Amino acid sequence: MSVDLTPFLDAVPDDALEAIRGAREALIATHENPDADTLGAALAVELLVARQGGRATLVCSDPIPPLYAFLPGIERFRTDLDEGATHDLLVVCDCGTLDRIGPLLDRHRSLFERLPRLVIDHHLSNGDSGAGHWIDPAAAATCEMVALLAARLGVPFDAGGGALATVLMAGIVMDTATFAHPNATPRTLAISAALVAAGAPLSEISRRLYRTKPDAQLRLFGRVLDRLETAHEGRIIWSTILESDFAASGADPAHSEGLIDLLAQSERAEVAIIFKEVGSTTRISVRTKAGGVDATVLTGRFGGGGHARAAGATIALPVNEARPVVLAEAERLVAALGR
Repeated sequence: MSVDLTPFLDAVPDDALEAIRGAREALIATHENPDADTLGAALAVELLVARQGGRATLVCSDPIPPLYAFLPGIERFRTDLDEGATHDLLVVCDCGTLDRIGPLLDRHRSLFERLPRLVIDHHLSNGDSGAGHWIDPAAAATCEMVALLAARLGVPFDAGGGALATVLMAGIVMDTATFAHPNATPRTLAISAALVAAGAPLSEISRRLYRTKPDAQLRLFGRVLDRLETAHEGRIIWSTILESDFAASGADPAHSEGLIDLLAQSERAEVAIIFKEVGSTTRISVRTKAGGVDATVLTGRFGGGGHARAAGATIALPVNEARPVVLAEAERLVAALGR
């Protein structure tokens, strides 16, 4: 089966093509606390650089969670750079801001800021523009964009023994919740069909990302759901992940992935929030109902961003101080809906 993606290829800017074609020693960075979209996009870009005759180094500030061990090539990620390493291009995948790279950026800021940069991202809150910045908020996932880049470069989706199709499909599955979110468009589905036709194991990827959890993660979910609370007549739902929950359940921080999506299944809530204690700071993950509160407005109030229906932020307050401030802002936005 052949899927014609030609109608969508004009979305790829020429400077993105030329950056990948010309890279001989690319540095490819993901965001901290990585997910399948940032990892899949980075792995795919690595393969595209190699197909153009270059080499690439994959970096992520955090160790890769075991959940993503099935992604081909995942073992090539590093958490730091060699001193004196030379690169001619920085590719930043799925980062709403450069700071989302995390501690790795702090350690090598002069290098990261000096290199020619290609940003590939789909976050609505990303304010970067101009040459070297390909931002497409209409894309369901950064992997959707990289799939179009591959097609424009003439790299078949079955490249790398099927690795390209697999890593790109993983990112799309993750960011659409297996096509359950409203961000999945006809273009998303066409690209996904092409990836499946090239051998992407859609069912297996979906099972690994959404239907397989270690016992420790289930225990963590139980603790967090047990302290679930609501406000504004049930139109806001939230819970808190404490650092002590990880020791008590035997889970690690990566196992908190997916909790916010459970809260977002609330029948009545317009806004779902997970507060995560991280030392003296608090991370929030927000999900909102279609046509309601814009999650980027809520998180933007605290320096965060993302998408209209899914966004996050890090707040420089302990969780017990951050929670009432965020909830007050959520209540104000919900009250303004008038529905």
